[in-house]
Amino acid sequence: MTITSSAHMHAQTNALVAKLWNYCNVLRDNGLSTIEYVEQLSYLLFLKMADEIASDPFTEQEARTVVPAEYDWKSLARLKGLDLEVHYREILAALAKNPGTTLGTIFAKAQNRITEPALLEKLVVELIGKEDWTIQGTDLKGDAYEGLLAKGAEDTKTGAGQYFTPRALIDAMVDVMQPGPEDTITDPACGTGGFLIAAHHYIRKNHMRDLSREQRLALGAGKIWGTELVNGTARLAAMNMLLHGIGDADGPSLITVGDALAYKPKRHASLVLANPPFGKKSAITVVGTDGKIEKEDISYERDDFGATTTNKQLNFLQHIMSLLAMNGRAAVVLPDNVLFEGGAGEKVRRRLLEDFDLHTILRLPTGIFYAGGVKANVLYFEKKPPRSGDRHNTSTLWVYDFRTGKHFTLKQRPLRRIDLEDFVEAYLPGKPRSERVESERFKSFDYDELIARDKVNLDITWLKDPALDDADSLLPPEVIAQEIVDDLQAALAEFAAIAEALAGEVPVHSDLTQPTEID
Repeated sequence: MTITSSAHMHAQTNALVAKLWNYCNVLRDNGLSTIEYVEQLSYLLFLKMADEIASDPFTEQEARTVVPAEYDWKSLARLKGLDLEVHYREILAALAKNPGTTLGTIFAKAQNRITEPALLEKLVVELIGKEDWTIQGTDLKGDAYEGLLAKGAEDTKTGAGQYFTPRALIDAMVDVMQPGPEDTITDPACGTGGFLIAAHHYIRKNHMRDLSREQRLALGAGKIWGTELVNGTARLAAMNMLLHGIGDADGPSLITVGDALAYKPKRHASLVLANPPFGKKSAITVVGTDGKIEKEDISYERDDFGATTTNKQLNFLQHIMSLLAMNGRAAVVLPDNVLFEGGAGEKVRRRLLEDFDLHTILRLPTGIFYAGGVKANVLYFEKKPPRSGDRHNTSTLWVYDFRTGKHFTLKQRPLRRIDLEDFVEAYLPGKPRSERVESERFKSFDYDELIARDKVNLDITWLKDPALDDADSLLPPEVIAQEIVDDLQAALAEFAAIAEALAGEVPVHSDLTQPTEID
């Protein structure tokens, strides 16, 4: 693709996002949140895309009837006003009854939230109806939809930000993992599908010329899949993937809705990319006949877990360790407490060093997640066959400090892919790790050093922030203000955990983390 055509496409995408976003502002005045708007958009986009596929003379005959004629786009688009709204509700109810398919995932428990018929009619006729959503290439429409999801993540009141990982971080993680056409790729906490889409895009970009027709079809037919706990978010993920050319409208759903931690993996993956939720603990709400509400910890019966804990991130890490196929590799965003927490945390880290090759940790800066005060890392590890005797699979851990002296905010100074370029180059993707070179920010530690640390603490630091000592390197006021807010939010989360512990609900250090993070 030429720079000109790429720039043109980017401009088209931005124009489409702006068009869709402007209408979202109208609907917000009508009481809809951004994410509710994107949800309604998903239903209508699906109907329009299914209609375009059915009308395409090159579509194979058996693939044409994704949606029954009485509930298709044409049946909706010919109506006006109240009749249109009534039929729209009928369509949502009817299409929800297709469990296990992409169609069923997108329409599961669907409800119309656009209560003003005139606004719904405008959305159908002007915004969705006038665009060809399957013809102009998946990147344009997919990127426009993803642009809306990113805007929705900024809406802190709805908590939608918890399902969204910064695209710059996703791209850097995918670039160092180098997914290939033979990989089976999953995300057990997939949010809106960002990691899965980025991995698919990487394979298309770097391997498309070498792929057979069978390999191309396999990419969208189950070699890439995800799990998501929340119905509404799974809907957005399924639609996001469909718009990016992954999966079939009437094919098996590539997104499983459910608690990934509840069961041992039914299938294994050669590549896991994930940013599990940064939550307090796994809990369910129980309401008794007396109307009182109680919280109960979820108990997972998992004989593949080496440690029992209510810490959700440690459980996700153990789940991913089980999810990997032999010689499979993982890149996982996890909060700092996974690196230093004692008890179950120490057990899990020992197992990670001994049974897996934990070869790289990227220490992330604050100010890049929508959940304020989050201090997180990316852990890169591989599953290796057991070694005889007391031999271990991790020999050297490389730690890249991208936190000290790095200052970002979501709006004034957002993280960009180029900011992570030094890390990507230092990682040496595709090359032997023996060729890596230490630098000010990149240090190596051997197994004996790591295992000798108190509680096998892997929260390793050595740099000092120059801004703390040098008055000449003062940061912009908005960055300082945001970092103060982040630190206060992190401190409040710690105090909340301690308060719960004193109330007898949870051990003091079982969790020092914040609200969730997204993809």
